[in-house]
Amino acid sequence: MFEGFRLERIDVGDAELRVRYGGSGPLLLLLHGHPRTHVTWHKVASLLSGQFTVVCPDLRGYGESSKPSATPDHSAYSKRVMAADCLALMRALGHPRFCAAGHDRGLYVAQRLALDHPDAVLRLCLMEGIPIGEALARCDAAFAARWYHWFFFAQTDRPAERFISADPDAWYTATAEHMGQEAYEDYRRAIHDPCTVHAMIEDYRAGLGIDREHDDADQAAGRRISCPLLFLWAAQDDLEDLYGDPLAIWRDWANDVRGQPIDCGHHIAEEAPTELAHHLARFFNAA
Repeated sequence: MFEGFRLERIDVGDAELRVRYGGSGPLLLLLHGHPRTHVTWHKVASLLSGQFTVVCPDLRGYGESSKPSATPDHSAYSKRVMAADCLALMRALGHPRFCAAGHDRGLYVAQRLALDHPDAVLRLCLMEGIPIGEALARCDAAFAARWYHWFFFAQTDRPAERFISADPDAWYTATAEHMGQEAYEDYRRAIHDPCTVHAMIEDYRAGLGIDREHDDADQAAGRRISCPLLFLWAAQDDLEDLYGDPLAIWRDWANDVRGQPIDCGHHIAEEAPTELAHHLARFFNAA
């Protein structure tokens, strides 16, 4: 995987991120989702490395990045703090301005990067989600049935970590055939580490609390994503079933929105890497 890329651990302040980067050209930051690590991008990164310098970190708490201690308000795993990690990472690599893409939980980090640091993000691609505040405001029985894990993870009286770590392979069901053998082995090391499981759950606890507060504050203040936004979603997932046209939702949050579905399941970078790389290259090359 990642032929020609460098693998380093970079200090970003109160966390250390495991980072893979390589290629040449404009800077592109790729942010993974739950319960993946940066290796979810290995096929896409290789396809893009001839046109971009691609940077793929493990988010704080995930994979082999450090796991800062949790706080009572879960702010140590807020998307604002994770976004600050990413900004510090890019500055440490000598790149104060860059393009960014985020999938699943990484979507929320990328969204927060663009809202909190508009001068840093040139163009933004988000995949497979809507703002946390919007998702919770629209929550109904269908959402609760399909996405019950959001609320299971948020519990602290009966923490989810104990149940997940009892048999992580039963809870997380990715396969080597789906991901590729090396990527699968990296992912499996992560889900079998109880400290990583705890940190990943803290990400969700932050989502239902402090992250929603940040979203709601932005909306109340009229803050919007100012850079061009590409939104992509998996046609075989449930985003349209839950929300109808997701572009209509994102147009309430951003000034310049375009996008389309890709005919695959949720993990787009693993299931449709060539098509995804095509869309990313076309969009980010316009920067």
